[in-house]
Amino acid sequence: MNISKVAARARLSTATVSRAMNQSELVRPQTAERVRRAIRELGYYPNTQARALVSGKTRMFGLIISDIVNPFFPELVKSFEFAAIHHGYEVIVANTDYSSERMGVCVRRMIERRVDGVAIMTSEMDRHLLGELGQRQLPIVCLDIGKVKPRISDISVDYDKGIREAVRHIVSLGHQRIGFISGPLTLKSARIRRSAFLKCLAACEIDDTNRTTVEGNHKIDGGGIAMVKLLSQVDPPTAVLTSNDLTAIGALRAISCAGLRVPEDISVVGFDDIELSQITQPPLTTIRLSRDELGRKAFDALHQTVEGRGHKAHRITISTNLVLRESTARARLQ
Repeated sequence: MNISKVAARARLSTATVSRAMNQSELVRPQTAERVRRAIRELGYYPNTQARALVSGKTRMFGLIISDIVNPFFPELVKSFEFAAIHHGYEVIVANTDYSSERMGVCVRRMIERRVDGVAIMTSEMDRHLLGELGQRQLPIVCLDIGKVKPRISDISVDYDKGIREAVRHIVSLGHQRIGFISGPLTLKSARIRRSAFLKCLAACEIDDTNRTTVEGNHKIDGGGIAMVKLLSQVDPPTAVLTSNDLTAIGALRAISCAGLRVPEDISVVGFDDIELSQITQPPLTTIRLSRDELGRKAFDALHQTVEGRGHKAHRITISTNLVLRESTARARLQ
């Protein structure tokens, strides 16, 4: 079945049907609905490869994430894909597992598939790969690269706000010995979170000797290992903040294995507010970073650039905020 049959059923020209199928803004909503109805009635499925040859666009976006196992990222993918489908795009997802080498493989895969744009929702992006994508005039949206350039947009996460709220909350509960489990310090986002933590503790006048940072890996096992290191100190912290919720879950397990209780003996704060954080024992106090907002805004930045609407690049800020649950409590008297 070809496009001319759809045009005949809808009583429209083939050019109008083609524009409607490509979601052109020149087509009125009522006309677009006539085309969709004709397509449903005829059981017609357009040949996307042929359409790409004619239009020069594949109507595919690439989405590169760090860790498909981390519940944070499937929620982001779901939001991005929902927006893409709504606008008639398909999504190719690639996973780096926090590896810069694998990032290079993912980027080249997107180039080979001739995607119309790439959302890079990781912290493993190196300048060489960014330059390679830029030379190809491929629209990109990145996470926390700091600068925008023609066709390269940036989503900046306001880590400071949520971490500041968390530190003030912990200090208000009387905690003076406070630890932080970071992510891998090879990642820019992990360094940003660690820096914000130390800055906020200094602002709250917590002495250097009472704040300790340990490096984790953004996974449950790394959180457990890091927590064991903190507990082995002569004066272990009475409160621990973590770089993400999986790290916090690992910390909760290590604390339990040590025969201690949360929050009675140690308070714990996560970061991200994944759905699992609501059902840990106890439910986790955490810093919320909206995956839904992140996915939607990443898609919108790409879509607007590809469709030639608005500015060539966008600077977007995503806020964070503290969510109080049951893993934090007043410090015990020493």
